[in-house]
Amino acid sequence: MRKSIIGGLLAAALLTCTAATPAAADPELGLPRPTGPRPVGVTTLQLVDSSRTDPWVPASGARRLMVSLWYPASAAGGTRAAYMTPQESALLLKGEGITTVAPDTLSRTRTDAYTDATPTRGRHPLVVLSPGFSLPRSSLTSLGEDLASRGYAVAAVDHTYENFGETFPDGHTTTCVVCEADQTPALARKLAAGRAADVSFVLDRLTGPHPVWKGGVSSSRIGMAGHSLGGDSTAVTMAADRRVRAGIDMDGTINTPVTRLSRPFLLMGTAAGHTPSSKDATWNDAWRHLTGWRRWITVAGTQHSSFTDLHPLADELGLAFGADISGTRAVQITRAYVGAFFDRHLRHRTEPLLDGPSPAYPEVTFWN
Repeated sequence: MRKSIIGGLLAAALLTCTAATPAAADPELGLPRPTGPRPVGVTTLQLVDSSRTDPWVPASGARRLMVSLWYPASAAGGTRAAYMTPQESALLLKGEGITTVAPDTLSRTRTDAYTDATPTRGRHPLVVLSPGFSLPRSSLTSLGEDLASRGYAVAAVDHTYENFGETFPDGHTTTCVVCEADQTPALARKLAAGRAADVSFVLDRLTGPHPVWKGGVSSSRIGMAGHSLGGDSTAVTMAADRRVRAGIDMDGTINTPVTRLSRPFLLMGTAAGHTPSSKDATWNDAWRHLTGWRRWITVAGTQHSSFTDLHPLADELGLAFGADISGTRAVQITRAYVGAFFDRHLRHRTEPLLDGPSPAYPEVTFWN
């Protein structure tokens, strides 16, 4: 397994998977159904930050981002959203060395969101999601859909040239330019700083005087969660942008030291990699500088990408994922604790799940 400064383990997707049994010639994949009471809508946004030149490919001009925005819909119906494009599927599978399924397999994954469905009225609390290094924003779809079904607007950001494949509305697909660079601490810090700038720009466009989405976002109730490098970037974003009121790092090495963060923060990781005695000392260092509400939990039986869609999709494809719990269970746990965290800190609801061990989730250990 390759080690990486960026995101802890670069096995950020299917890298550790091997074919356990021959995969079906035409598998029918589907994400776990959302648990909230509301149907889910989704819209896709292309946002252009004309104030910045792209940091990785300056010749491409202004920084361009693709964003999936999930939200509670007034009714179910219409066209189910695509999970990803065939080009994105082919590039992700190629990047992770998976050759046992058709290149477009992941693009045929069933989602539970309806494209451009009418949103419910009101101003919704907003959660921004940042994926792991080399992964697309779609890898956090099951979490985004679940939060939306519970009343949140959820913006998942593709950080251009930092993932295996990202398709734009004009049909062109970018690739992971940064994957070719030497993965050093300096590069990790540059990536996280760039992602913080991406997120702040997205917040400007969603909450400014002329928001790009008319569904309604509460500018005073904003949170952020990220997987791997996205978790590292969450801490960096919170240090730079006080609009983000609460944040979660899902198994991400913290490459940029946290100096002082007084807003709520949740560290949620694997038992193998992120206990206080693990080799990754960055969480120990960060913990001392989290001066507000804080929790540190680990989930037994998981591996690095169990906090994403890649675990349940690998199970459905018959691929060994290197985890001791199922992908469905990993999604269930992730949704429960992420949802409870944002309900507590963006909606001010009582959430006993965050106060200590729960018999419903014996895999979860509290370290605070």
